[in-house]
Amino acid sequence: MDQSKIGTFIMERRKERGLTQAQLAERLNITDRAVSKWETGKSLPDSSIMLALCEILDITADQLLSGGREAKAAESAPSLPKETAGRVPRRGERRWRLALLLTGGLFTGTLVCFICDTALTGGLSWSRIVAVSTGYAWAALLPWVILKRGGAAGSLLSLSVFTVPYLYSLGRLLRVRAVFTVGTAMAVLSLVFLWLIYAAFRRMGRTSQAMGTACLLLAGLTASINGALYLLEAAPPPDAWNGMSVLLFLLAAAVCFTWKRGGE
Repeated sequence: MDQSKIGTFIMERRKERGLTQAQLAERLNITDRAVSKWETGKSLPDSSIMLALCEILDITADQLLSGGREAKAAESAPSLPKETAGRVPRRGERRWRLALLLTGGLFTGTLVCFICDTALTGGLSWSRIVAVSTGYAWAALLPWVILKRGGAAGSLLSLSVFTVPYLYSLGRLLRVRAVFTVGTAMAVLSLVFLWLIYAAFRRMGRTSQAMGTACLLLAGLTASINGALYLLEAAPPPDAWNGMSVLLFLLAAAVCFTWKRGGE
């Protein structure tokens, strides 16, 4: 196989589809540097993503591996397009099967807890906490499992919607008011920073610059949580150990940004 020919063909098809290297990389869940290596003939696409790449570029596997030289022959043979078209839906089916497995597993575990709680205590006590926590986990994980793209955003949206009601229910069941008051303050801070980190990766891709930005945001999150806990009188004043965790995130950010500049 002529890697240079294949790389040129990938670049031509990508441009014809109106995609940048970063956009193609995002749809394949890889780095744009990997796409650049393909197009310059330094490497070939991994077999695990080859079918997805063919689908995005609207080509067949034969066309990809031959660098476009056997396009007519590939178009006249219906077997490969049929095979490619047949495999893509199965990925969607696997996602739904995983979703059913997740739902069934969590439901079964909750039901077992109900039965054990009833047998041991004669009613429902601690199992209600398990049920509420299981429902919260299900709502957070389901978008990640089902959605091919946007799963992270879906899970963040679920966390944003259901975290406060979950903490309120948990506080009522435990009869500890601080679970709701302190927990809500920490959850709001965490969700704000998580959305900012998500936005950074969406804008910059899976790059060292995005990693450095995420580390900076994590340093800010750590400092904010320590300060909020102190103001809420739920923790002592921040000490050297708290400052050490912030410093470690700042050092990690510096390494990421330095590596980015060195790579350029």
